[in-house]
Amino acid sequence: MKLTLKEIIEATEAKVLRAEGVNGKFALSTDTRTIKKGEIYLPLKGENFDGEEFIDKAIGAGAIGFFISEQGAVSGEQKISAKLILQVKDTLTAYLELARFCKRKIAPKVVAITGSSGKTTTKEMAFCVACEKFKTHKSELNFNNEVGLCKTILSMPENTQVLIVEMGMRGLGEIELLSKYAEPDISIITNVGTAHIGRLGSVENIAKAKCEIVKHQKKNGILIAHDDKSIKDELIHLFTYSPIHLKHFSLKDTKIVEHKIGYSKFVYKNYQYELNVEGDYNIQNSLAAIEMGLVLGMSEEEIFKGLKKYSPIEKRWEVKEIKGYKIINDSYNANPESMKASIETFLNLYQNPRLMVLGDMGELGKNEVEYHRQIGDFLIQKIAKTTDVGIITVGKLAGEINLKLKENGISSINFKDNLQTSRYILDNVKIGTTIMLKASRAMKFEEIINEVNRK
Repeated sequence: MKLTLKEIIEATEAKVLRAEGVNGKFALSTDTRTIKKGEIYLPLKGENFDGEEFIDKAIGAGAIGFFISEQGAVSGEQKISAKLILQVKDTLTAYLELARFCKRKIAPKVVAITGSSGKTTTKEMAFCVACEKFKTHKSELNFNNEVGLCKTILSMPENTQVLIVEMGMRGLGEIELLSKYAEPDISIITNVGTAHIGRLGSVENIAKAKCEIVKHQKKNGILIAHDDKSIKDELIHLFTYSPIHLKHFSLKDTKIVEHKIGYSKFVYKNYQYELNVEGDYNIQNSLAAIEMGLVLGMSEEEIFKGLKKYSPIEKRWEVKEIKGYKIINDSYNANPESMKASIETFLNLYQNPRLMVLGDMGELGKNEVEYHRQIGDFLIQKIAKTTDVGIITVGKLAGEINLKLKENGISSINFKDNLQTSRYILDNVKIGTTIMLKASRAMKFEEIINEVNRK
């Protein structure tokens, strides 16, 4: 979205250090690699970079001007070559304020989504649903932090009716900040689990962080939340001063009609829905999208049509035929809850020959070894000692799963890296096997797929 200089100053309260021959509307860019002629450069700062060091490059690429923080310095050459120089206290805050200004100007219904797992899938399902009736815009990829929120809003078409944004977090206070600038009409909490417990210390703190999403929600807004005790406990406190209406959803409120590979059919609130993807956890995610559609005034038929159009995105239960193997790549992320859900779906729906490749789960804190050994316990409960389901673990922490299985007489193999794993598959796993890959993103399990595909 382009803004006039007057609007930019109004949004950011910027001090004008230079403005000569500046007319019309302007787009913003934070990246000198993609900046276009006539855009305004807004330099951001991170732990390992300072965008203000690239102001000259931005001007050289055709930027009409730039922002600078109070701590920054403007050279004489920059004053000569730039038509516009704006000074703000903090460039990230200015970026957020510009995004909020644009959001308020276009005034879509804002749907904000967070959760320990399933938030991206829920976002994609919600997008498919909303598109059946409204001009809808969403966060792309994993644009779920402050910068991603700004990019999402500022790329929003001016005819947008529904804006769907994903909100991630690294610690307490971060979702509250995102909520402050997104100002949601509808908030969704998919669940609360052990993802990020290494940073926050307890499930209770995770629930507290996720529930921050309502702190800047519109008055009389709607919160759609998984029927989770930790969420309820935190909301009891929050709702003493927050006028938000609450809707719960739970898999317990559904009737599963049919489950098979690549397909689910279920009844929810007396209406039958279908998904072109398997897994109870995907049905649970879809319930939040259904509730969102109902809040937006959509009919069950419109919601049904939207859900039918959903398909998994990259690395989320992505099924491919590679070199004679059926490979299910579910390695976008992993925590104990999502690991168990993937294992259960795989064991329930896929037939032998089959192989599970399980990698490290990240960000689990001081109890990370115990969480991995619990996955071993879960597997022991789910598979008999006589089964011919293959199990490979990859990485030091996943090796704890392997040890737990061996302690209980279940055969499995542990490898230290992806190359060893892919070589074993090529040399020992027979063609026709269905292989599930599940791990945190940091394990880079796509390397296994690439190596298998290379041979």
